[in-house]
Amino acid sequence: MAVVSQSHRPPPPAPAGTAPDVPLRKLSFPALGTVCEVQYAAPGGDAQAAAFERAATGWVNAFEAKYSRFRPDSLVSRINAAAGHDWTGGDAEMEIMLKLCDTLHFMTQGVLDPTALPLIRLWNYKAENPRVPPAPEIAAARALVGWKKVQRSPGRVFLPEPGMALDFGGFGKEYAVDFVAQIAVEHGIPAALVDFGHDLRAVGAPPGRPAWHIGLEDPRNPGTAAGSIAVVGKSVASSGDYLRCFVAGGKRYGHIIDPRTGWPVANGCTQATVIAASCLQAGVLSTTAFVLGVPKGIDFVQNCPGAEGLLHTDRARAQTRGFFNYVAS
Repeated sequence: MAVVSQSHRPPPPAPAGTAPDVPLRKLSFPALGTVCEVQYAAPGGDAQAAAFERAATGWVNAFEAKYSRFRPDSLVSRINAAAGHDWTGGDAEMEIMLKLCDTLHFMTQGVLDPTALPLIRLWNYKAENPRVPPAPEIAAARALVGWKKVQRSPGRVFLPEPGMALDFGGFGKEYAVDFVAQIAVEHGIPAALVDFGHDLRAVGAPPGRPAWHIGLEDPRNPGTAAGSIAVVGKSVASSGDYLRCFVAGGKRYGHIIDPRTGWPVANGCTQATVIAASCLQAGVLSTTAFVLGVPKGIDFVQNCPGAEGLLHTDRARAQTRGFFNYVAS
């Protein structure tokens, strides 16, 4: 939502990276609730490109079918449907996802809670007539939220209270970006920009250019870029609530919910952008920084080695010490 990819800029002098005579190809397909795009170079020609595209789309489709809460037959939906009355069996991959939930919940001090779906459903900004829920409803939804309540044993998981629900939406798309980037590397792709709903990971540099240029969307004027950054082998993710929101009683309520309070974030922050080694890290850091606001959000990113961040508020902007090293314009 908050990052616009740009790679078709005039080549600078003395370019480096992939040979300039290798054209960029583009793979685009709908998945994970967004448009998934991969710009990539395939020196091996059509056969290499076709093999990579089959592998990438096949993995994403399987991942979505298994972990999307919007698929009634997905593993996550089956776990949610069994909440309060039965354990659900999983597999080794699900164990990895649940352990990742543990790590992210601990790392973000509860800001990212995979059981926050009851609150997300309650604050439905997509409803025909969005509303501010009354306090008792918020309290009831909050009572169903709490990652530490989730019970696990080898190969099984149980949500102990009816109405509890898992949602990997807080990190699943970014996880998928990283996986597809790895698929590109395994298929010998020397340069790729994996862009799933403007959560990005760059592999190498585009043909004839030293870096991928990423335009940063202006939260005050959506659809336009307020500047750009240049990255090689890095990921970029942004979190913001200036598009996905609703207005009630003259007040705007965004889609990003703080599970610790049960309310949409309202700290003056409009956008958080993070550059990090992986898209998963960048996405989790940007969401957490957005929820924490300034200055705590900047401090949080600053304390993560190799990560840099930029936060926009209603009145100003703040950034980590090294963010300027990536600014291209």
